[in-house]
Amino acid sequence: MAAASPRSPPSTPLTSQQPPSPPSQLPLRTMPGSYGWPVVGPLSDRLDYFWFQGPDKFFRTRAEKYKSTVFRTNIPPTFPFFGDVNPNIVAVLDVKSFSHLFDMDLVDKRDVLIGDFRPSLEFYGGVRVGVYLDTTEPKHAKIKSFAMEILKRSSKVWLQELRSNLNTFWGTIESEVTKNGAASYIFPLQRCIFSFLCASLAGADVSVSPDIAENGWKTFNTWLALQVIPTTKVGIVPQPLEEIFLHTWPYPSLLVAGNYKKLCNFIDENAVDCLRLGQEEFGLTRDETIQNLLFVLGFNAYGGFSVFLPYLIGKISGDNSGLQERIRSEVRKVCGSGSDLNFKTVNEMELVKSVVYETLRFNPPVPLQFARARDDFQISSHDAVFEVKKGELLCGYQPLVMRDANVFDEPEEFKPDRFVGETGSELLNYLYWSNGPQTGTPSASNKQCAAKDMVTLTASLLIADLFLRYDSVTGDSGSIKAVVKAK
Repeated sequence: MAAASPRSPPSTPLTSQQPPSPPSQLPLRTMPGSYGWPVVGPLSDRLDYFWFQGPDKFFRTRAEKYKSTVFRTNIPPTFPFFGDVNPNIVAVLDVKSFSHLFDMDLVDKRDVLIGDFRPSLEFYGGVRVGVYLDTTEPKHAKIKSFAMEILKRSSKVWLQELRSNLNTFWGTIESEVTKNGAASYIFPLQRCIFSFLCASLAGADVSVSPDIAENGWKTFNTWLALQVIPTTKVGIVPQPLEEIFLHTWPYPSLLVAGNYKKLCNFIDENAVDCLRLGQEEFGLTRDETIQNLLFVLGFNAYGGFSVFLPYLIGKISGDNSGLQERIRSEVRKVCGSGSDLNFKTVNEMELVKSVVYETLRFNPPVPLQFARARDDFQISSHDAVFEVKKGELLCGYQPLVMRDANVFDEPEEFKPDRFVGETGSELLNYLYWSNGPQTGTPSASNKQCAAKDMVTLTASLLIADLFLRYDSVTGDSGSIKAVVKAK
């Protein structure tokens, strides 16, 4: 990390041909940092994290203070009077130490999606869904295998449903730009994503239910927000109101229960093949199948795309460096008239894929990842080894990990070509947005995102589709101000 590293970065980035020093060649160092006094220490860190510093500065300043990318501190949420949540963590802020979070022999992933805080199971109909299971729990393999199978089957309709819903989305944007001179695209994009995912993942057409088509994506927004707000800097509500009203207690599922039940009923009635698959081939109960399908659909897919795709569109539409012309040229060279856009041809678009990867590096959809030590073990950064005790919670803050200057050249710069060519391909070993390296393979025995490859393919298809429709698009991370149709 350029701003947090205590030493000058090497002149060349670390690659798979330049591995870091093995632990035996690194000095053993006492882990710096502390948790402070009970209640007072966690509260002070919480105020820094949410209010006085913000997440990025919170981790950077501590890394600079301790001259280490591995240290102990506290992380929100802290509910001293509302629930038993332990805020103590071991922060891991470089690529090498962060990679330990994906070694299932070293770490346990039980109930640590959002650190030591887990929202009420009532958000998932009382079912402990797969994301909260460790790989050693028997049901994990069944649920992960079910998720991978529905993704595999969805590939038959994925491209068709994506482009069909993008037709509607861009039609809305064009109309608004013509009428008002600009179009806010966040909500239309979320509606597009919701409809596309229901059809492709669950095999459920939202058009059969006008209520779900109109309000289902809004329900997901509320459902997601209630789960993550206690751990997230919102920035809309002024302080100290944000601290008092948003970060002081966990939220009850009752606030969204009625509308969430409508989504459950919609899936129950319309995702017939998926429900049969879960029950007959993977041994899940009907309720387990519904709840896990909704979690994959709502939290993983819809939630992830709702964070990632607006940033991607904004980065491209706001660029004035000539990137749009280069992307347009590549897309049209590969696709010709546009009839040849598919999974195979989009994989030939090296620049398009690199832009997607660089966006995931620069703005990972899930900033924080957690894991708990199964036993005592030694964790290595680039320059030292530290003792970690059984049960300690490791926390990686990806926006800094993915700016590790030992790995990425000029890490604070957005470089569209970063992942192009042989050297760029090697860097994919250190792109960790999916709870594992981009070169990794999701399986029932690990916690890597089952849809890792579909996410990058979908984003690449969206870019290619965009430049088959338009010569250029002007906008930012929230609105489109102008589009020039392809000649």
